[in-house]
Amino acid sequence: MTESITSQYTRRQVAAIVDHTLLKPEATRADAEATVAEAAELGVAAVCLSPSMLPIDTGHQATCVVAGFPSGKHHSLVKAAEARLAVDSGAHEVDMVIDIGAAVAGHYDEIFADVLTVREAVGPEVVLKVIIESAALLELSGPDCVTQVCVKAAAAGASMVKTSTGFHPSGGASVEAVTLMRAAVPGRVGIKASGGIRTAEFAAELIAAGATRLGLSGTRAVLDGFDDV
Repeated sequence: MTESITSQYTRRQVAAIVDHTLLKPEATRADAEATVAEAAELGVAAVCLSPSMLPIDTGHQATCVVAGFPSGKHHSLVKAAEARLAVDSGAHEVDMVIDIGAAVAGHYDEIFADVLTVREAVGPEVVLKVIIESAALLELSGPDCVTQVCVKAAAAGASMVKTSTGFHPSGGASVEAVTLMRAAVPGRVGIKASGGIRTAEFAAELIAAGATRLGLSGTRAVLDGFDDV
């Protein structure tokens, strides 16, 4: 019998690279506090919340927020201000959304400027993850667009490039996208896979393809698919 890909990783190893995520528009402060409590129980890397939930004490987990979310069609200065305010309110990590239309049109220098504006606003110590909506880019423009966007994001100071918001109709993470993204950026730049990751098997496939962080809302169900040791 073929050994399951999930056997290559332990529950603790996977938990250590998870952003436990709550970004539903209808989420309440109580929901955010419950998410933080669950994150502590699960031993994840970070808690990813909407910036309006700050300030909030996430304990030993990093506090992550989104900027320009979910459309990316905000002015770069607005994204930068939102990100800076979040950092000033306690965020350690920011997941920003690029202008997807600029990428589809091949205006890659605009992507560079967008990311650089946010990077300069938050400073060098903040973990900056750049959401590229890889499924949309693959559908509308093809693999080279994903590659070029990642190259520009990395050059502008991205700490990680991230597949998806989880809100775009084109879909979320894929092994194809993660593979392309890993090949496009230097080793110092991480890859965050997010959107539609609901099983341990899929999570393991994404890690094997090069994902160094996973964005999950159904974290417990995914982690339950991995062995404790």
